[in-house]
Amino acid sequence: MTQKATENKYAVPALDKGLDILEYLTTQEIPKSQTEIAHGLGRKPNEIYRVLVGLEARGYLIRDELSGRFSLSLKLYNLSRSISPIDRLRQTALPHMEDLAVRIGQSCHLSMLYQSQTMVIIQARSQVPVSINIAEGSVFSTLQTTSGLVLLANSNDEVREMILQREKSFQRQNKQKKQALYQQLENIRADGFLLADNQTTEGVCDLAALIGQPEGKVVASLAVSSLKSRVSSTSLQDKMIKEVKKTAQKIAQQLGC
Repeated sequence: MTQKATENKYAVPALDKGLDILEYLTTQEIPKSQTEIAHGLGRKPNEIYRVLVGLEARGYLIRDELSGRFSLSLKLYNLSRSISPIDRLRQTALPHMEDLAVRIGQSCHLSMLYQSQTMVIIQARSQVPVSINIAEGSVFSTLQTTSGLVLLANSNDEVREMILQREKSFQRQNKQKKQALYQQLENIRADGFLLADNQTTEGVCDLAALIGQPEGKVVASLAVSSLKSRVSSTSLQDKMIKEVKKTAQKIAQQLGC
């Protein structure tokens, strides 16, 4: 029996519709009506009505009483936090990250690889009036973020090549640029951190350090994004690198990695 035939044999249409709806709404910034959701999924409105009602009854969706539009509740987020490895990582890392945010006067965040991209798992906000916050759950291109490059540099060869093969920007590069990237990854792996300008936001500097050991059981990155004017001098940069690396090491030691 082919894989496609097997998938069809065990298909659960209502479940597929429910998952499609949840995945679709995670990409939407504003609540959507039944018709808009159906259009976004390429389905007819009457196909998803009962599924929407079921998801609302189970607490996954919230329906506005006036507009009738649907949005995600926090149930999925709360369920994700109950997953043991992430929960343990959060419990271990957050106190150290909050302490770091106080010491350096900057917010910090922890990221891990997720489906070839880089996802922010934990954030500790600074209490100063002006700082850069990266929201938990944010997903970025691995090659376009400092955290992503640190994670990529310290992943095993198989994972690294899989991610690079999926990156269209990498595939469009010539041989010389690809070799330059591999060399950069080797340097990051040797240093254990990366300090670089943010590739998507002008005037922002990113510093990311490895949590754990290269190719270890836990490979995560601890990062600080700050305005370049806040870390313009070499002495401030050196202090920041020292504090971030020290915090990353504390988290790794407590995790036993």
